[in-house]
Amino acid sequence: MFKELWHERQQLVERQLVKELDAQQPLDKTLHDAMQYSLMAGGKRLRPILVMAAADAVGADGTKFLTTGCALEMIHTYSLIHDDLPAMDNDDYRRGKLTNHKVYGDGMAVLAGDALLTLAFEVMLRQEWADAATRLAVVREMSTAAGMNGMVGGQAIDLESEGHHISMETLRRMHMGKTGALFRAAIRSGAILAGANDEELALLTRYADKFGLAFQITDDILDVTGDEKEIGKPVGSDLRNHKSTYVTLTSLEEARELAKTTVQEAVDALAPFGSRAVFLRELVEYLLTRKN
Repeated sequence: MFKELWHERQQLVERQLVKELDAQQPLDKTLHDAMQYSLMAGGKRLRPILVMAAADAVGADGTKFLTTGCALEMIHTYSLIHDDLPAMDNDDYRRGKLTNHKVYGDGMAVLAGDALLTLAFEVMLRQEWADAATRLAVVREMSTAAGMNGMVGGQAIDLESEGHHISMETLRRMHMGKTGALFRAAIRSGAILAGANDEELALLTRYADKFGLAFQITDDILDVTGDEKEIGKPVGSDLRNHKSTYVTLTSLEEARELAKTTVQEAVDALAPFGSRAVFLRELVEYLLTRKN
């Protein structure tokens, strides 16, 4: 049931992304192709699915908020394009394919990321089933998560930390921005769109924070133990780039234990939602066994 629903909603996201990207005649075809290359390169579509699942947990039909989920996927894709650039992580492969800059060049890759980020906010404001005040609240969530106190700020810490031994506190702060902020925005936005009350929003925010942490810990574990074909990029890239991770700052076994504890804390936050949060509960538990 869990994986069936994930696949079903994944397909909804895929179809809607094509519609949103093709909604306007592009000024430059190469730029459009570069945007499409990365946006439609597959992936788990986890963030838009979290938007819908959070709305489900509050008692709404999460599929009504597919548009907002797709906007968030555009923001995520922009961040991946920029993250792979030579000035950042200098990765050649993403999801088993050449990274954007390896196909279109550094300059066009930068522009493709910029264009996806700006398109995301245009798409977000087209969200039906929400009044203007609610849409504005969601835009605030997304812009904060994507900006200097969220994803971009986390990436800045990551860039400055390369080749340095950093503290666990710095590592957590970095990933709360770089990885956790968009998960937080996805879940909070879905809850806000569904009309969550203050208590529901607080509980789902706690779940989001724990989900983001568990995701990053398991991602660090996969960089050591994963299969290159499964994860779609070379194993050991963090070590080669001299990056501190939850594995290098503790140990593989301690990182696994921390992941288990964090997942349980996320599950505990969902208790008041009962059966409405089954997908969210199974999703965070899945992190402990994921292969990519």
